[in-house]
Amino acid sequence: MTTPRTLLQTQDLSKRYGALVVTDNVSLDVRAGELHAIIGPNGAGKTTLINQLSGELAPDSGQVFFDGADVTDQGINARARMGLVRSYQITSVFDELTVLENAALAALGSRRHAFQCWQGLLTDRGAVEAAREGVEAAGLAPRAHLAASELGYGERRQLELAMALAARPQFLLLDEPMAGMSVQESAAVIELLQSLKRRYTILLVEHDMNAVFALADRISVLVYGRILKTGTPEEIRNDQEVRIVYLGDEEVTPA
Repeated sequence: MTTPRTLLQTQDLSKRYGALVVTDNVSLDVRAGELHAIIGPNGAGKTTLINQLSGELAPDSGQVFFDGADVTDQGINARARMGLVRSYQITSVFDELTVLENAALAALGSRRHAFQCWQGLLTDRGAVEAAREGVEAAGLAPRAHLAASELGYGERRQLELAMALAARPQFLLLDEPMAGMSVQESAAVIELLQSLKRRYTILLVEHDMNAVFALADRISVLVYGRILKTGTPEEIRNDQEVRIVYLGDEEVTPA
């Protein structure tokens, strides 16, 4: 079987704050079409790594490649236009706009400068089509007409995902999409992400280990800013060093 091409790759990516090394020579590859999870204890450098991948934070050393191009010097907007889109914790949801309008704004924002986006929000047919696709894919089609302020917490996170999908990405960076959710809300998001697998390449940072092991094709364990191990869920679950450093005696339900 042919190995899928690498869509996102880092080489020796590092970030320091004074004497504190937050990411330490991280070399990572994410294959086209896979859902790749990053796990690790608090303070491992996961958010800093995501910030470097999205273009929000420039590395001190190392390189980031997306779809074969060196994007190390490209910012977040340039990477988003290339199809590398981050959802959660950065998307601005406007409470007074409807679900569909928020998604349309995100679709316009992926193609225009910000000051142009308010002009003809629902008159751009391409943006509306992309918005409807994103809203439907995120499971919010029945709520498309509601103002964002009327959504519950879980639905609001779905809206953030719909906005990312409306930008028609190749690659989604998801930073703890289930944070703060109830068991029922988390289950809904797991089902949603299952439906998105293979349609998008996804890098998922998540603390919910049952979600990670249910969703991931491969998992990378980040500890003290370094990749300790990358492998299949079964390999990670059974790795003694990973269990000692991170999983401990936690029982993870098999997928």
